[in-house]
Amino acid sequence: MRLEMGHIYIKDIQFSEKSKIEDGTLYVSKEDLKEVAIEDEKLKSVSFDIARPGESVRITPVKDVIEPRVKVSGNGGVFPGVISKVDTVGSGRTYALKGMAVVTAGKIVGFQEGIIDMSGPGADYTPFSKLCNLVMVCEPADDIKPHDYEAAVRFAGFRIAAYIGELARQTTPNDIKVYETCTFKEGLEKYPGLPRVAYVQMLQSQGLLHDTYVYGVDAKKILPTILSPTETMDGAIVSGNCVSACDKNPTYVHQNNPVVEDLFAQHGKKLNFVCQIITNENVYLADKMRSSDWTAKLCKMLDLDGVIVSQEGFGNPDTDLIMNCKKIEAEGIKTVIITDEYAGRDGKSQSLADADAAADAVVTGGNANEVIILPKMEKVIGTLDYVTKIAGASEDTLHEDGSLEVELQVITGATNETGFNKLSAR
Repeated sequence: MRLEMGHIYIKDIQFSEKSKIEDGTLYVSKEDLKEVAIEDEKLKSVSFDIARPGESVRITPVKDVIEPRVKVSGNGGVFPGVISKVDTVGSGRTYALKGMAVVTAGKIVGFQEGIIDMSGPGADYTPFSKLCNLVMVCEPADDIKPHDYEAAVRFAGFRIAAYIGELARQTTPNDIKVYETCTFKEGLEKYPGLPRVAYVQMLQSQGLLHDTYVYGVDAKKILPTILSPTETMDGAIVSGNCVSACDKNPTYVHQNNPVVEDLFAQHGKKLNFVCQIITNENVYLADKMRSSDWTAKLCKMLDLDGVIVSQEGFGNPDTDLIMNCKKIEAEGIKTVIITDEYAGRDGKSQSLADADAAADAVVTGGNANEVIILPKMEKVIGTLDYVTKIAGASEDTLHEDGSLEVELQVITGATNETGFNKLSAR
């Protein structure tokens, strides 16, 4: 597959009577946005605000972060199976609005929704503080069930992102990057001396608002399968989960997965990037065994030399991670796992809920239990009503001076397990 990704850099967002992109600025009409967002009767109302890098602004509770895009040629459209028809994406040309995102927020759905600070120490821990964010705050209809509200907000966010992306259809991109994959036979012939490497991405799929969607299908209903990595880059995977903010993969992360990007950067040079394998994270042991068996089987059938495995979430999924690692290693395939840690506030507790000697090459996104003080912001988009209830907070979180004492767990993207974060080791 050959995917041409056109980048259109957005330097600012402004509200205007007419929606358009001009000279690097996105102008949006609130009335047009509301008309697109409020299609669903499960939403009572919706409001929009703008948060720019460096501003004294806190967004909470954050549900999803989405990069607006438009498909200008090739099969399918944006968010296939969700917004567009279920056509296979990953080829042709797609335009992405870089430097900005649509952020969905509003009343809490589950207890695992997060915070994005646009300035101060909290901004250093989230990659989304570096974007111009169009924030959509949704008010649910009365007596709505949590999972129906979550779905309504998620779909509204995708509709808004698709609407904004469409504004770029006739725009000339600032640059175009080309990503191309081979068939398995072509790869063997073209790169005979390079190690064959694949990316195994574990998708959060434990249910109870812990869901990820692949071409519109809930990932807990899938068996491990093979994708071209350009499909992921082209919007085949979207988020629908409320796992801890620090290590959840918002849709933006699936669209811009750094593991995929980095493997493409070495493709044909140091390695042969064969494919992406997606698998799920299950609740019951039998399902974990089935998915990890199939994942290892696919790796063996593809004659891989090495695999990178990334996790999403923590605790229960640690078992899936280690089972995948053990079984892939047992097939003679070198494995590197990417996770994060819940090692306690003092860093002295067991980092993962499971472990094995086969997991001897580990990349960590950091300790999610590390404590940080977030100073009071001049403006809050959303509400602080739930700030003591989200994962990583406590009854003592909100101080009298308006500052917050929290674990990194509350910051969206702080310890992301694809490496889409700002932490490093020293």
